[in-house]
Amino acid sequence: METTTFTIGGDMPVHRLGFGAMRLTGRPASLERAAATAVARRAVELGVTLIDTADAYDFGANEELLAEALHPYRDDVVIATKGGQINLGREWIPLGRPEYLRQQAELSLRRLRVERIDLYQLHRVDPKVPLADQVGALRRLRDEGKVRHIGLSEVTVEQLAEASRIAPIASVQNRYNLTDRRSEAVLSHCERHGIAFLPWLPVAPLTGAGTASAATRVAARHGVTTTQVALAWLLHRSPAVLPIPGTSRLAHLEENVAAARVALDLTDLAELDTV
Repeated sequence: METTTFTIGGDMPVHRLGFGAMRLTGRPASLERAAATAVARRAVELGVTLIDTADAYDFGANEELLAEALHPYRDDVVIATKGGQINLGREWIPLGRPEYLRQQAELSLRRLRVERIDLYQLHRVDPKVPLADQVGALRRLRDEGKVRHIGLSEVTVEQLAEASRIAPIASVQNRYNLTDRRSEAVLSHCERHGIAFLPWLPVAPLTGAGTASAATRVAARHGVTTTQVALAWLLHRSPAVLPIPGTSRLAHLEENVAAARVALDLTDLAELDTV
């Protein structure tokens, strides 16, 4: 996979184009288990070394599937998981009580079949629990050797700065894509401080005539898809950006990985930056 790498936390180098595993389990994009494991294995075969999951994805079944597909893990593969949010149907609910975070981390260790989680991310900040308590719980897990690096998801610059005073923060996972750039300030902070920025929903629907036209024109010039343009734009946006596109289809996976080879020029970037 022709792309540069990023070293998460100073000691975990990964290819910058990763894989989000959420769609491999659960509804409505459920798969036959053999097909789902095939997608996960193919991602690694294609050179993906960063795989993102969470305990809330299908009540832990997503983590179990990754272990079934990939364990024992290759030395260069980083499995990132998240805790601190539950989904009981249609609603996502932050749950950041320290005892809950510890419980979920222990369960993730078991499901992933590892003694230490490479990257453990707070899935959402719980507004009912002091941020210091939530990050402190993750710091204690790291101090005990159960977590290698700590990450946060959907945070502001102020929250990130506060958390960094409690424990080293290796990654941030905020929503960010070609048409949703509300986390620009967070991305800039991450770039300045050597923190990996993992945009979730890296490929959003291209709504609006101007957006679709710009992406379509750039895609036509390179002979690629608009999805590949959106991912290539993220890779060009900052060396700290590690997109984690997800899919349940092998063909789509291969299309996503190929986006790392799309070399956008200054004309392309200028046109996309007007979106």
